[in-house]
Amino acid sequence: MIMPRGQQLLLPASPGFIWASLLMALMLNLLPLGRVVWMPDVLAVVLVFWSIHQPRRVGLGAAFVFGLTLDVHQASLLGQHALAYSVLIYFAIMLHRRIQWFSVLGQAVQLLPLFAAAHAIVALLRLIGGGALPGWQALLAPLLEALLWLPVSVLLLAPQRRAPNPDANRPL
Repeated sequence: MIMPRGQQLLLPASPGFIWASLLMALMLNLLPLGRVVWMPDVLAVVLVFWSIHQPRRVGLGAAFVFGLTLDVHQASLLGQHALAYSVLIYFAIMLHRRIQWFSVLGQAVQLLPLFAAAHAIVALLRLIGGGALPGWQALLAPLLEALLWLPVSVLLLAPQRRAPNPDANRPL
């Protein structure tokens, strides 16, 4: 693949770092913060990030398992987060080459409809299961996830930007 002009060549991502970041995002989602409807889904953002940057290591299977874990923890309809994460990751993997050509802000704009679709799937499945319709505050969650894309991408790409053998004469 031809690199866009001005983009830095990245080191390969460590599998341990990938899975540690996914587990940390899961732990952030499991915190008892009085789960409000506008709260961003950190796990969804990190899953989408790794499925865009490392689609062969993080895919539909990981999304499904993390979704089931979240369903069990929240005692919600079994499979609603698993379905939403699977659809989200499917479209993220489908668009991963195109999305990487944009700047980080452009990527956030491109991913906003995906995050909105994932929340719509969860809301629709809750309605089918007999839950209440979420209020207008539910529209804030995809926006906050798109805004969260900026610091997450900087933070998770930082270990890959270091030089493998730093040298004063040949900076990478």
